[in-house]
Formats: sequence, structure tokens, C-alpha cells
Amino acid sequence: MMREKIASALKTLAQKKGWPLPDGYDDFVLEEPKDPRFGHLATTAAMSLAKTFKIAPRDLAKLLADEIDNSQGFIESIEIAGPGFINFRFSNSFWALALINLRQAGQNYGRGQESGLKIQIEFVSANPTGPLHVGHGRGAALGDSLSRILSFLGHQVEREYYVNDAGRQMRILGQSALYRVKELIGEQPVKPEEFYQGDYVKDLAAEILPNLEADFFKKETIEQIEILSHLTANKILTGIAKDLKDFKVEIQNWFSERELYRRGLVEETFKSLEEANRLYRQDGALWFKSLEFGDDKDRVLVKSDGEKTYFAADIAYHRDKFQRGYDRAIDVWGADHHGYIPRVKAAVEALGYSPDRLSVVLVQLVNLSRDGQLVNMSTRRAEFVTLREVLDEVGVDAARFMFLTRSHDSALDFDLNLAKAQTKDNPVFYVQYVCARIHSLLTKAGPTEGFDPKLLKEPEEIELIKYLTGFPQTVQASGRRLEPHLLTTYLLGLAKLFHQYYAVHRLIVDEDKGLTATRIELAAAVRQVTAIGLNLLGVEAPDKM
Repeated sequence: MMREKIASALKTLAQKKGWPLPDGYDDFVLEEPKDPRFGHLATTAAMSLAKTFKIAPRDLAKLLADEIDNSQGFIESIEIAGPGFINFRFSNSFWALALINLRQAGQNYGRGQESGLKIQIEFVSANPTGPLHVGHGRGAALGDSLSRILSFLGHQVEREYYVNDAGRQMRILGQSALYRVKELIGEQPVKPEEFYQGDYVKDLAAEILPNLEADFFKKETIEQIEILSHLTANKILTGIAKDLKDFKVEIQNWFSERELYRRGLVEETFKSLEEANRLYRQDGALWFKSLEFGDDKDRVLVKSDGEKTYFAADIAYHRDKFQRGYDRAIDVWGADHHGYIPRVKAAVEALGYSPDRLSVVLVQLVNLSRDGQLVNMSTRRAEFVTLREVLDEVGVDAARFMFLTRSHDSALDFDLNLAKAQTKDNPVFYVQYVCARIHSLLTKAGPTEGFDPKLLKEPEEIELIKYLTGFPQTVQASGRRLEPHLLTTYLLGLAKLFHQYYAVHRLIVDEDKGLTATRIELAAAVRQVTAIGLNLLGVEAPDKM
């Protein structure tokens, strides 16, 4: 509302003065001052345009302030401060209208209206060599929440899991399964130099053994490894799919690396790059000229022994993404892939697409602890806690919320005991309790009459409404910056404000029906926004706890 008023005033002032308005003139900063003495909102519009209009920032600020429409009496005061800040303080009528608009918007409050982009988000994409662990869980929560937020903002979002079901790690899986199968039939096989040691491989071998064809053990070892690799990976993927579904993570498309080769997409990509003079041969290997596109060196696509690298498949995969018509591709990767970003962006550019259409979100490690003891994780050595174990212990809501409490580029300390605690120290309990508490209040109050938002005059009430009006901007920032934790932080702030308000003021005032109705409506607005925010995080907004 205020942004539109300032933009309109700028346009009017420019017309009066004959000043040409630059593109993006309405893209100024409008934020809450850190010190409440400076009002409710402040803008830097005058400072950002002063040079364009060739006028001192404070002088422009004064002219602009005079043009701002206050015919409805929503602005209590406008002050010019510092080098050209314009500070606004609003009347209770302004906050009353904001509350009314919020309630009328219902579950669409904060929803984007613009025509959206077609966006693909590829996330988790864990190798099908073992069950998902807590690190995968963090990436899953982040990717799914990003999908929800971007969809809410009006974009067409598709979620994809890239299945690395080809190459070296699959051979190791097949070798590991064969070793366990031979153990089960009483042999004493030689332990492979590289193999997956977890008990899950033993369990999978036991499941697969009865269903092996009669002539399996007559086949060559390489063929046995191939068969077991395929069978074991399929069973692991089935488990991964179930874990993700139970974690409330939707995957619309499972894209197989094997399909890239089966459909000839890797060779097609090589041909396309070769025709554009992006490849060369040296020392018997095929190289991609990634140095020409911002990478720190050229990269091998086919080794001298003829084996294709993982990067070869990744280039073909990203080419396929854009050929499917996505305006933007977002990859959610583990932090150990940091050095991989420049080469993939180089490949995207070499294929004729803008590298800006690819965004990569790196997810840092999770430090899992229980009873103050850090739990170490290594997939090969089988020293890891699975996502399933975490879900069984703390629940889906607690796990998702905890995974999203910190920025993806910071390591996350996940305390299992804290995630289960029903105290204010547990962030998910603290936020969900707002929903349960307000539901109880609404039930107790029953039908109310006499709602009048102008009755909301207490500082805690104005602060709550002001904070609620910041929800749409928080959602937009979360989507623009690809940072769902901004939403989590917002909800924790809202919960704190409501719990403080509840501790100071009675919401059900028996002797004043109008005040009761109004405060109950404010509480309902808090629950409304909290529920929308929790849904965007994939977390329930419970009626009872």
C-alpha cells in the first residue's frame, strides 16, 4: 500500500518538474527503521533518485513528501531525516485497514499475482547406494519448501530427482551386494577393495537372494555385479521414495542417468558441443573448453580408456533440462559440490543458454547430536543416522522445521533432544503452539460481534499488525533469494510477539464484547499467517498439542 503511494507521488512530481523517470524508479528500499523513534517505515527513494534528477537528496525528499497522498488520514507524520530518509508514522486507521485486508485475503494472503516462470527444482538426488541420511533430509526439506514458496508466488514449479544409476558407484554397490550374497550361501568371498559396509546391504542381499534366477551363479562375475547393482539400486530407490513421501516431499519426476545414455543424449550433447568448437582431443581423452567460459581449467568428458566422466552426463542432463522448456533450473547440491558450479555454468553457456538461468543452492552439513554427543556420519563405513530414524524419533514436523532454521550456507546443529522437547526452547513447538493456543481461544470465545479494528490501540497490538503486514515481503524475499529460513525466522518472530501479547492482555474480555471480538479477530489473523507460513515449510498448523 505504502509503496504504491510513494511510487505515485514520484510519478506526479516527475511530471510536474519535467523529470524523466528511469526504468525501475519504483524499485526503492522501503523498510522498518531499526530505531522505532524514527517511525514505522522509512524509504531511501529520494537518495536513490537524487542524482538522476540532479537535486540534493534532502530537497527531493521534501518535495516527494509533499506529493504523497494522505487524503484518507493513514499517515500520522512524515519526517525527513539524515541525508534524505523519509520516515513515516501511521495512524491506527492505517493498521485497522491492513488487518481487514489481511483477513479478507484468507489463505491467499501473500500469494504472488504475477505470471510465473516455468521452474525446475532438482533436489536430494542421492546416489541409490544406501538409505537417505540426515544430510539428505536437510536438502529435501529445503528443496520441497522452495518448491512450495515459488509455487505460492505464482511460478510453475516441477520437482525432480536425478538418479545416479550409472558409473563407478553402481559397480561398487553391485560388488558389495555380490559379496554379501556369497556370504549368505556359505562361501568365503574375498572382500572387495571398495564396498558399502552397512547392514542395509546385508538385508538387501537377503531379500534379493531367493528371487535370483537359477543360473545366476553360473554367470560371469561382471554380469552378476551388473544384475545385483540394478536389483539393489531399485530396492534402495523404493525405500528412498517412501522416506520422501513420509517426509511430505513430493517428487514429480525421477530422471535416470541410464536414460541419458539409452536415449543417446550424451552423444547428442557431444555432437552439439563439437559443432560449436567447444571440444578437443588430447592425450587420448576428449576435453571440454570450460576455461573459455569462466572455469579454472578445461574438463575431461571421456577418459583415455574410453570411460565417460560424471561431468559428461551432467552436461547432457542440463542440456535436456532447458530443452524441456524450463525458464530456470535450480539445483540443490551438497556443500562438497562447490567447485562443480563453475564448470556446470560453463557448460550451460557453451550450449547456448544464459548461465543466469541456472541457480545452484549448496546445502551445508548437519551436525546431529543426542545427549550432547555428536553422531559421526560416513556412508561407506555405515556410521550414519538415516532420515527414517530421525523421523521416527522426532517426527516429520520437527525434522522439517529444524532443518530450515538456518541458512542453507551455514552448518546446522540438529539437537534430537531439543526437537522432541515440548518447551519454548524447541522452535517448532514454540510456533505450532501459537496455532493450538489460538484455536483454543477461538473455540472458547465462540461467535463474536462488534469487531472494530480501531479498538486495537495497545502497543503490542499495533506491533503485531505491523509485523503481520511484513509477511508478503518475507515470502517474496524467501523466493527471490532461495532461502526458506527467512520464513522460519519470521514465524519465530511472530510467535514471540503473540506469546508476549497473550501474557500481557486478556483476549476474552467478558465485560466488553466489542473488544473481545476485535482481539479474537487479531488472534485469528496471527493464526492465519502462521498457518500459511507453516504450510510453505511443509509443517502442520495443529489445533491441539
